[in-house]
Amino acid sequence: MKFRLHFAKFLSPPLILVGGFLLIIAIGTVLLMLPISNQSGMHLAFIDALFTSTSAACVTGLVVVDVGTTFNLFGQFVIMVLMQLGGLGFMTMATLFALVLGKRISLKDRLLLKEAINADSMEGIVRIIRKVLIFSFTIEGVAAVILALRWATEMPLGQAVYYGIFHSVSLFNNGGFDLFGNSFQYYTGDWIFNVTASVLVVSGGLGFVVLNDLFEYRKRRRLSLQSKLVLSVSGALIGIGAIVLFVFEFTNGHTLASLTWSEKIYASFFQSVSTRSSGTSTIDITEMRQATQFFFILLMFIGASPGSTGGGIKTTTFLIMIGAVYAMIRGNKDIVFFRQRVPKELLMRALTIIMVSLIIFMIVVMLLLTTEDAPFLSLMFEAASAIGTVGLSVGVTDELTNWGKIIITFTMFVGRIGPLTIAYALRPRKEKKLYRHPEGRIIIG
Repeated sequence: MKFRLHFAKFLSPPLILVGGFLLIIAIGTVLLMLPISNQSGMHLAFIDALFTSTSAACVTGLVVVDVGTTFNLFGQFVIMVLMQLGGLGFMTMATLFALVLGKRISLKDRLLLKEAINADSMEGIVRIIRKVLIFSFTIEGVAAVILALRWATEMPLGQAVYYGIFHSVSLFNNGGFDLFGNSFQYYTGDWIFNVTASVLVVSGGLGFVVLNDLFEYRKRRRLSLQSKLVLSVSGALIGIGAIVLFVFEFTNGHTLASLTWSEKIYASFFQSVSTRSSGTSTIDITEMRQATQFFFILLMFIGASPGSTGGGIKTTTFLIMIGAVYAMIRGNKDIVFFRQRVPKELLMRALTIIMVSLIIFMIVVMLLLTTEDAPFLSLMFEAASAIGTVGLSVGVTDELTNWGKIIITFTMFVGRIGPLTIAYALRPRKEKKLYRHPEGRIIIG
């Protein structure tokens, strides 16, 4: 016991988070490999089990085997649990069990929770987690009932209930997994499914801090700057994405052209919502025009919001960089949103996240171009989907070589944990410098 405590104090919160996700992925890989998880009753190949476990735990949704036909109920249950753990975070779920058992949440645990949900302080962190858990399970439960009632009209009641639960967990956690084989293309014009699924995806992608802020809005009658920025940029990106898809695919006979006006609107809106991190679709992504696919790459790279179930560089990171460009063009020294100034440290962090993510993205694309025989744009799409933990694919995933699967597996892990978290976990501890170097002048532009 003393050794464990002595050893634990040398582990930073980022390192524990990385190790925790690796442990979850390892356990999921072993379970999915077992014959009891597969309909064939045979072992699944290690690389396929690892890929699927990583995709589920990192709530991505990219698959190299069909979930509905490859895995039995036990295997699908394992995937659902992995999505729940990966979406809410293993520390959040551990807190749930601690609260149920009446255990005390230690200072070390609070530091981990702060890191896990990207909160700016530990103040009230357990209270926030408790509300987030209640809110999350309530949303998933209500949506599961709605989806089950919808699907009960076309399948046995037991199967409809199971499908409702599985897809509610998948959509809320932005998991991207489905049991239909072609995502949700049967429900392009179904308003019940489109509304329910969109609410699930948006709720999961807003971030736990924002969810708590919205939860307390009636009492406080105000939103934090974080919530205002997240809601504004999320709404803008969803709207822009829907308009771009509607315009570019309006005359495409393989996507929107053959649909009614209401179906066109449903499909455009849902696909814009899904592209942010959900990875599900109601139209055939492979048949989209290249211009639309390229725009989707940009949306997937941006991803969801901080502390959410989604990935990407995050909406606030993107908005801070837009604010920096605007401030520079206007000749302003400060980045200002809603009459509040953004600290310079956040600008440096945002720039670091974007540059590191962009470098990783370029390296992944170059490696895939070396190992895979597929069009350049398709491999770019695959890499963006993996690093943004989105899960959309243009038909490349199931044709990946073993090396390609390894590359995408690593990319999904980095995308879910975040490049900075991994960097912080691996960097050696150093003493802070008590001095600053002299300022130098450099000409740019």
